Amino acid sequence: MKTKILILATLLGAAGAGSAFAVVPANAKPETRVSVIFVEPQKFTDVKYDSWGDNSPDLLDRIQRYLSTTGGDYVPADLRLEIKVTDIRLAGEFEPWRGPSFDDVRIIRSIYPPCIKLEFRLTNAKGSVVKEGKRVIRDAAFQLRDPWPKDDYLRYEKDMLRGWFRAEFGSLRKS
Repeated sequence: MKTKILILATLLGAAGAGSAFAVVPANAKPETRVSVIFVEPQKFTDVKYDSWGDNSPDLLDRIQRYLSTTGGDYVPADLRLEIKVTDIRLAGEFEPWRGPSFDDVRIIRSIYPPCIKLEFRLTNAKGSVVKEGKRVIRDAAFQLRDPWPKDDYLRYEKDMLRGWFRAEFGSLRKS
């Protein structure tokens, strides 16, 4: 299975428009069309339990809910989407040389784009694979768009994922 790199700035234009898979999170509802699992989140680039403490489960939970909800908007009722997230690199970076008062401040610059690595499998009601693949979703032009809501800590990542869903599954979306 080849890895496909999606650079959303190129795919959608600068203005923007938008493996084991059997494990389902304990809090996932059986009727959900989209299931999400995080593979070794303690090794993710930015969401590490050891350095983020109690924030990590909350961030992962917010990303999981977003993937499930947004994916449900694109996946028809007769299909199931399984997503396995293998790495998360949030937009921005901590710059420790700025001093201790900036230890918990992510500095947003174009050289720190968001990036999420994942694998997915879309299956029909009989369990046959309709579409599957590995993706490295990166948005090099994340600062050129106006993501909403402005006060959402994960606004750049959500905007990037919304673009991926649109590009990957837009043709399946109900009118």
